[in-house]
Amino acid sequence: MEELKKCEKEKQEYLEAWKRAKADLINYKKEEVERIASISNYIQENFILEILLVLDNMEIAEKTVPPNNDWFQGLLNIKKQINSLLEKRGVKQINTKDQVFDPNFHEAIDIQDIPDKKSGLILEEAQKGYLFGDKVIRPAKVKVNK
Repeated sequence: MEELKKCEKEKQEYLEAWKRAKADLINYKKEEVERIASISNYIQENFILEILLVLDNMEIAEKTVPPNNDWFQGLLNIKKQINSLLEKRGVKQINTKDQVFDPNFHEAIDIQDIPDKKSGLILEEAQKGYLFGDKVIRPAKVKVNK
């Protein structure tokens, strides 16, 4: 009888240890999935930031090239394709038009004092800002009213 109780106790200990090991493995798998997703997002963010630099240069070129040029139309088409690609990947532009400065989304590069404008109102966008999902990957650089 004593031997049976001893075996029963051992069985219970082994069963509890196995359950803990199984739970640890499940938690490990979940953590690995999260870690891989985090690395993937980091890589995507860096790639998107590089594409945004190209897009910025296209916008600069757009402002300097005569609009009735065939080359200009090709540039606009490529820019639309890049914007479409970014949108499909979950990248959104940060809206600055008629917005009040928000340090979570905007970076002030200049402060001006225009009395007839609302305090904190964004006056001009110097560089577009972008969200990747809900995360700001590049704040919009703006000029703000004092």
